[in-house]
Amino acid sequence: MTAQSKAGAIIDSPNNSVCVIVAAKNAADTIAAAISSALSDAYVTEVIVVDDGSTDGTSQAARQADDGSGRLRIIRFEINMGPSYARNHAISCSSAALISILDADDFFIPGRFSHLLATCDWDMAADNIVFVDQRWIGQLNTLPIDTFSPETWFLDLPTFVDRNISRRHRQRSELGFLKPVIRREFLDRHNLRYNEKLRLGEDYDLYTRALALNARFQIINNCGYGAIVRADSLSGQHRTDDLKQLADADKTILDSGSLSESARAAVHQHERHIRSKYHHRQFLDIKSQKGLVAAAVYGLGNPSAVLPIAGGILTDKFDDFVRLFGKKPVTSQNPPAPRYLFPATAEE
Repeated sequence: MTAQSKAGAIIDSPNNSVCVIVAAKNAADTIAAAISSALSDAYVTEVIVVDDGSTDGTSQAARQADDGSGRLRIIRFEINMGPSYARNHAISCSSAALISILDADDFFIPGRFSHLLATCDWDMAADNIVFVDQRWIGQLNTLPIDTFSPETWFLDLPTFVDRNISRRHRQRSELGFLKPVIRREFLDRHNLRYNEKLRLGEDYDLYTRALALNARFQIINNCGYGAIVRADSLSGQHRTDDLKQLADADKTILDSGSLSESARAAVHQHERHIRSKYHHRQFLDIKSQKGLVAAAVYGLGNPSAVLPIAGGILTDKFDDFVRLFGKKPVTSQNPPAPRYLFPATAEE
């Protein structure tokens, strides 16, 4: 049995059918481009948009991107439920063999799925990501995307988790940014879904639990996903409690008893990293709301928080000093060149 997309290409097997899930909140300005990039791919048989309590015209903008092929479905929540709940609901409403997540302000690069589906010996498959400054919006058709060599490799849990620990003064390259295609059969067999307690790091948590279940996570160097970089992105506006929930999710994975020694060490390090961020943010919140004495009481009452709080304060002071007296960055009206998650050598 085959299926034919509006673009005219034949999907050679139902096992190659892709459902693209877009969880969106207040994305009226960008969601049409995201949907169009998904509908233009011949392997995409479903696009499910979940308008997660938007207060702008997100649903209307999504409808305007409909290409008439019958593949687009829009679901609206009256109140915001969070990306994990929205994605899980969309998965339950879908039927395609493969699940692909697309953020509402991002886009697929033409031909993405033909590269990802060129091999089939995987449970999850992801490709390189190009990070694009928001000033490129409106001229994405002129965006210079490098072509990379097509080598594949498999990601293991310790490497994945270690690459999700942010380092100061290093360009962000966390592998949690990956947007893999995931086999529905693997998700269903392991009863695996997004953690609905999380509004931060939900991708990291799902991928880590999948890898703990021995998922074969294939990576290809080819670039197929475009991520728009915004100064005001929702992912950068997380609450203090979001950090605690993410650290607690790591603790749940550690307590599962399913990790190898090296995997356990990596998850433990990530848990400590996130927990330290939480303690520092919680100290600052209490100081802002109740004063320095109450914040000091919090720190002294949580011995494990003392060093993270002290380190966070020193880091903040150093950053303030650099901003005041350091070399000022050169500003330009031109958007910076795109950068890639994997700095692979471009194909000649």
